[in-house]
Amino acid sequence: MDCLFCAVVAGDVEVQRVYEDDAVLAFLDHRPLFPGHVLVIPRRHVETLTDLAAEEVGPYFRQVQRITVAVERGMDARGSFVAENNRVSQSVPHLHVHVVPRNPRDGLRGFFWPRGRYADAAEAAATAARVRDALPE
Repeated sequence: MDCLFCAVVAGDVEVQRVYEDDAVLAFLDHRPLFPGHVLVIPRRHVETLTDLAAEEVGPYFRQVQRITVAVERGMDARGSFVAENNRVSQSVPHLHVHVVPRNPRDGLRGFFWPRGRYADAAEAAATAARVRDALPE
């Protein structure tokens, strides 16, 4: 397997490490949106959030939460943007959460894609039902 983030975990690619434990590694993004932009990855290779074992989700996101606090405090940020892609726009096929420090008028505008509206309440209800019906047991 040729995975950049697995190479980071192995120590074959040098990064600025922010935090690490047996399950998680957090490091500075080499192309940050703003200084202090951190990536949080599981050490074990999984491509997407849906591939992460159920028992790993809570511990992983507890560390994402801790890193978010650290980014906000460490960068004197008023808030943060926390995001994760599954497949589409996922630059490295290894689960990673972006934690980006945010401040008012920092130039980052809302979401990065066009937003729309549902035609009416019936369309919204039908869409909610489709998602609800697809929930795994």
